[in-house]
Amino acid sequence: MNRLFTILTVSVLALAGGTSYAQECKDGGITPELLSRISEGYAGTPEQKAIRNALATNPLSALAVNAENLAMMDTHFSDVVPSEGITDQKSSGRCWLFTGLNVLRAKMIDEYGLGAFYLSQNYLFFYDQLEKSNLFLQAVIDTRDLPSDDRTVDWLFRNPLSDGGQFTGVSNLIMKYGMVPAEIMPETYAANNTSQMATVIKRKLREFGLELRSDAGAKEKALEKRKVEMLSEVYRLLVYFLGEPPVSFEWTMRDKEGNVLSTKEYTPKSFYEEYIGENLEDNYIMVMNDPSREYGKVYEIEYDRHVYDGHNWLYVNLPIEKIKEMAIASIKGGCAMYFSCDVGKFLDSKRGTLNLDNFDYESVMGTTFGMDKADRVRSYDSGSTHAMTLVAVDIDENGNPVKWMVENSWGPSAGYQGKLIMTDEWFNEYMFRVVVEKQFVPEDVMEMMKQQPIKLPPWDPMFSPEL
Repeated sequence: MNRLFTILTVSVLALAGGTSYAQECKDGGITPELLSRISEGYAGTPEQKAIRNALATNPLSALAVNAENLAMMDTHFSDVVPSEGITDQKSSGRCWLFTGLNVLRAKMIDEYGLGAFYLSQNYLFFYDQLEKSNLFLQAVIDTRDLPSDDRTVDWLFRNPLSDGGQFTGVSNLIMKYGMVPAEIMPETYAANNTSQMATVIKRKLREFGLELRSDAGAKEKALEKRKVEMLSEVYRLLVYFLGEPPVSFEWTMRDKEGNVLSTKEYTPKSFYEEYIGENLEDNYIMVMNDPSREYGKVYEIEYDRHVYDGHNWLYVNLPIEKIKEMAIASIKGGCAMYFSCDVGKFLDSKRGTLNLDNFDYESVMGTTFGMDKADRVRSYDSGSTHAMTLVAVDIDENGNPVKWMVENSWGPSAGYQGKLIMTDEWFNEYMFRVVVEKQFVPEDVMEMMKQQPIKLPPWDPMFSPEL
């Protein structure tokens, strides 16, 4: 039966008192009659056929490139935080860790006149995975009296371990374990390609978790002893994959010309104290722009931490303009910032630009996309997906930001010399979080941080780990 005959038949039946529109829809399903109506959305016009043919062999992003916006953005910036070198997280979700360490290495490079100096992500990643394993096992012990279908228990077993995270993890891990130069504990295959390691350790943790729940009647001391044995096995697996963290090491510091500045023996904590020395857990605050929630309020996400005895993720929700003021002050003050956003939206990865005009999806698809930022958050369409280091802003003669630049961790050949440049309009729509030193935070925001936080559940979609 051809389409025209179907339409005519339905029309005749309707006129003759046959199937009505209400009858077609009454059960909420798609009936043959309703399908006939729906299929009118594609009329097979020459324009529609051309789009269909093009999409059969090309990605949408290639067809939607905005030809009026092909020129490369101006790469001049009025204010830039100095840094050297670009890192590469490769096939891992450790952007949060690379970003946090990039903020700190920029401080060292600037203060000591170093060249492309790097800190070891692998060293802290080892302890991140060990601490998250402990967090899971201890949380299983804490919730052992809850039924297995309890939402928290379900969430724990769905998420026993990840390689993602956020700045609170960076600060807690460094303050507890210190840090080391990259050459002291270099990257391994598993550090750069985390999926197989994660599969093995998550499976083991779930097995351990079930064992702890099956012994729910056991005394706390017995469960704690068994947890230590479990963590010892996890430690061994982590050494296989990542290597064993150093207890002490010798390091030679060189300037950008290669001249030796000093050679000393360090522990990871003494190295941090000598070259950074600040209290990361007390010297920074995280600010969020989430228009789906009330501004001026402080929020805390339960179980969203890397260390069981550390801090949950805490932030204050602010209007975008307030965040920009602090970000500009920080850049002008020579301090890079931890920054996270929805990086996949309107990203031209070849040019390294984030611009709302990069792609014209509406013209290609013949439809509109009308959600604002709050709607996109509420409907799961947008959220923070990636962390980078905010290092530059370009301010016009009126004092307004025109564009921003971040140092990325996708290698030096990705984007614009390893960086991404974003328009201020894109910043408004897809920037979510910035971590700012308190010296750049106004008094009214610091007052807000004294509030009793509103606690949110760990499964809230806005708080997925940044990868």
